[in-house]
Amino acid sequence: MNPIERVRLGRTEVHVTRLGLGLAPLGGLFTAVGAETARATVEHAWQLGIRFFDTAPLYGNGLAERRAGQVLAGKPRDELTLSTKVGRLLRPGGSDVQDIWAEPTGVTPVFDFSADGVRTSYAESLDRLGLKRAEILHLHDPDEHFDQTVREALPALVELREHGRIGAVSAGMNQSAMLTGLVRTGDLDAVLLAGRFTLLDQSGADELLPLCADRGVAVIAGGVFNSGLLADPRPGARFDYAPADERLIERALAIQEVCRGHGVPLRAAAIQFPLTHPAVTSVLVGARNPAEVEDAVRMAAVPIPGTLWPDLRSEGLIR
Repeated sequence: MNPIERVRLGRTEVHVTRLGLGLAPLGGLFTAVGAETARATVEHAWQLGIRFFDTAPLYGNGLAERRAGQVLAGKPRDELTLSTKVGRLLRPGGSDVQDIWAEPTGVTPVFDFSADGVRTSYAESLDRLGLKRAEILHLHDPDEHFDQTVREALPALVELREHGRIGAVSAGMNQSAMLTGLVRTGDLDAVLLAGRFTLLDQSGADELLPLCADRGVAVIAGGVFNSGLLADPRPGARFDYAPADERLIERALAIQEVCRGHGVPLRAAAIQFPLTHPAVTSVLVGARNPAEVEDAVRMAAVPIPGTLWPDLRSEGLIR
């Protein structure tokens, strides 16, 4: 895998690097990062050739967008591909309180998948970023709001695309079933599938990925470490934001042993596995400091022997 290769996103005119930087950690995910380290992380990613950056209002309740924008607003705009998300507005006393953010901002998200909410969210994101547009706009976690999303939010995104204010309409979720339903509307250019096509969970391949391949909808794979377990499988590691159970830790360790037998670090296999499916265009990896960015770029470029994936399948460790 060439991590800095630029490829077309589905049938759009948007291009992304094969490896993108997910900015959730820079919002203080689990532990504080600080503004200086966050800026250095984004800058280092740029220096290494990454040109695709994914953020959201939720990430640090506005911190990730502000911190990324301080760097990205000064970069050549025709080289940068930015994605952010809609569906949550940041307000004092917002109801979507999450205890995973370590750096308070005085605001918390409130869900809003109305057409006006989508337009307001996008405008406020651009203000925090200090930029005039994002190339990709994702519907963010519409799990409990599917009907309103299809009725109001999605048409608002399509309108933004038609007026040239964004380049691609997408949706980002931690589940594949609802993304499949959204793809069937015919309005999506891409999906961001988090944690459901990884070495530990291939449920996205049941229906979503084949449908996307058939319809020319690009898949961006996120959560490839499943919150950390596939980066460092050990007791206390997280899987989907919660402590991993013993069974999952054992399975991750077994995958790691097979990878070692092929001379491949587990992190390299985890980053590159999603691209074994033809529907997957790009992989997002989060990083909280420059060293983690450098490691991700290095792992994305590790040669993978053609026998690794069949051996993992023969051991019953992946489908």
